[in-house]
Amino acid sequence: MGLKALCLGLLCVLFASHFYTPMPDNIEESWKIMALDAMAKICTFTAMCFENMGIMRYEEFISMIFRLDYTQPLSDEYITVTDTTFVDIPVRLYLPKRKSETRRRAVIYFHGGGFCFGSSKQRAFDFLNRWTANTLDAVVVGVDYRLAPQHHFPAQFEDGLAAVKFFLLEKILTKYGVDPTRICISGDSSGGNLATAVTQQVQNDAEIKHKIKMQVLLYPGLQITDSYLPSHRENEHGIVLTRDVAIKLVSLYFTKDEALPRAMRRNQHMPLESRHLFKFVNWSILLPEKYRKDYVYTEPILGGLSYSLPGLTDSRALPLLANDSQLQNLPLTYILTCQHDLLRDDGLMYVTRLRNVGVQVVHDHIEDGIHGALSYMTSPFYLRLGLRIRDMYVSWLDKNL
Repeated sequence: MGLKALCLGLLCVLFASHFYTPMPDNIEESWKIMALDAMAKICTFTAMCFENMGIMRYEEFISMIFRLDYTQPLSDEYITVTDTTFVDIPVRLYLPKRKSETRRRAVIYFHGGGFCFGSSKQRAFDFLNRWTANTLDAVVVGVDYRLAPQHHFPAQFEDGLAAVKFFLLEKILTKYGVDPTRICISGDSSGGNLATAVTQQVQNDAEIKHKIKMQVLLYPGLQITDSYLPSHRENEHGIVLTRDVAIKLVSLYFTKDEALPRAMRRNQHMPLESRHLFKFVNWSILLPEKYRKDYVYTEPILGGLSYSLPGLTDSRALPLLANDSQLQNLPLTYILTCQHDLLRDDGLMYVTRLRNVGVQVVHDHIEDGIHGALSYMTSPFYLRLGLRIRDMYVSWLDKNL
């Protein structure tokens, strides 16, 4: 009996050590974050085991878990919540009930989830958008764009752009009582990518009458041209989001072919004709010195992928690749980055690029921040960090929108 107990104990220790990630000293609620990180890694491990055994694909298992967290469109005494469509694109709409003498502000929100998972129906995003609508007395639209790998790029971008263009129509703005001069596009993580790309498109399209007043990008992922940035190295086995998971998800955004993630891990996935784009993501120039540390910059190796994926050079997929003339027309921008985040340097480089072309940028950096914190705002998985970022986001909108 004693030997069995010892073996079981050793097995548990071995299992726990496999999923243990050391917490940085400045992390708040470190035990809670450690538990959430372990849960994320166990889910990833289980999904990969199921995929290797042929039971179900990785993304099918994770999607199943995400769907357990979806909510119904429940209205309350302050907000009317409805699930509807904008040109066949599902959206969750939040309309304040109290009367307003003037047209309201509006926020269009793109949820995160690595392009493969999630929905505006998720408990955390429903909570965030409901809170935003109530606090700002604003109309809020959560966009449910199509997901990979059932739908590859540019489906997600096209859905986001179509939903925004529909909302910006005069008759729709009038229908919902929205002030066309006070509209914001927001998003987190991969949703921040879509918010960035859609804003670039809207602001540079002469046929779109109404423009965006501001964009809010919360720990956005904006490029994969260089898959070995300092933040990638520091957070390779990072909290919640690891380098391997990020590469798998962003690869599925473009293709199911396993050759792409293999090439990305070696930083050899960019096509031969793409060297001219490296200047837009050169972290040795665009990153503030404190984040470069002692890392040595080397260019990605070209041509490691045997075929060319057009999306890898398309700024609609990777908005950090937009040229300066595309960036000059962008509105007031708020960017939030987190220190302990694989995607940290994407946001930092975009701050530099926007400021270099004269765009007004407000940047908040969370020294104890982790990726995906906004997903942890509701019981039982809430973090004070998630609520703090929510309050920073909504407070900034209230003052500036």
